[in-house]
Amino acid sequence: MDDVWLEARGVDAGYRDRPVLHDVTLEARRGELVAVVGANGAGKSTLVRVLAGTLAAERGEVRLGGAPLSKLSRRQIAKKLAVVPQDSDVAFGFSVREVVLMGRAPHQSGLLIAGEADRAAVDRALADCELVALADRPVAELSGGERRRVVIARALAQQPEALLLDEPAAHLDIRHAVVLYDMARREAAERGVACIAVMHDLNAAARWGDRAVLLKDGRVHAQGRVDAVLVPDLLEQVFGIALRVGTDPEDGARYFLPPRSTVAAG
Repeated sequence: MDDVWLEARGVDAGYRDRPVLHDVTLEARRGELVAVVGANGAGKSTLVRVLAGTLAAERGEVRLGGAPLSKLSRRQIAKKLAVVPQDSDVAFGFSVREVVLMGRAPHQSGLLIAGEADRAAVDRALADCELVALADRPVAELSGGERRRVVIARALAQQPEALLLDEPAAHLDIRHAVVLYDMARREAAERGVACIAVMHDLNAAARWGDRAVLLKDGRVHAQGRVDAVLVPDLLEQVFGIALRVGTDPEDGARYFLPPRSTVAAG
């Protein structure tokens, strides 16, 4: 089977008379995490909607597991692709465990009766997102960061072949952000999941990404290995700011620091 599991081919997309994406081509293979980065308004969230099938491409196509996304039913898509959008709705009338169990719906019969495999998937997702102690709490009582972890756990419970994350660390403290990205890498490495993650944090993209895609004005400005794409010249072209780059002496990962000010001294 082809290792490419989620891909866009020559995609144009937008909203009514406002084009956003232009001839976007990218792919995620089994076992890798692809970091998508770009300035505000570059089209990152629109790309997530197109890849998730909630916004139709005006030109080009998206393929999931080798099949055109437009030919798959929502249930077929949900069995293979889990999405954590930037703004996630949570069913407030339910407990944490009940919300995470909703991620199993695509795999259940019409009666939505949970079986042993469903319960095992939920238990694992709760543990991965450090939610075991909160499992019986009403979601309405949780903080914003805790609710974000519930949404991520719900996606993990789907046990997808592809995972699509839009700024997944939003509202998370630094420890839980690390837990999240470690989990995404583990899903890729151990289960062969193809993961695409929109990130604002360049340091996270450099540390956890295998490949990176730079978006600028709705177009792919550069893509390839993280160490070839997240470089000062390309980043300055995309973000309009010169970044200082360092290297972690322990693992060789790059990190980026902004200048104190974008205003030239004079």
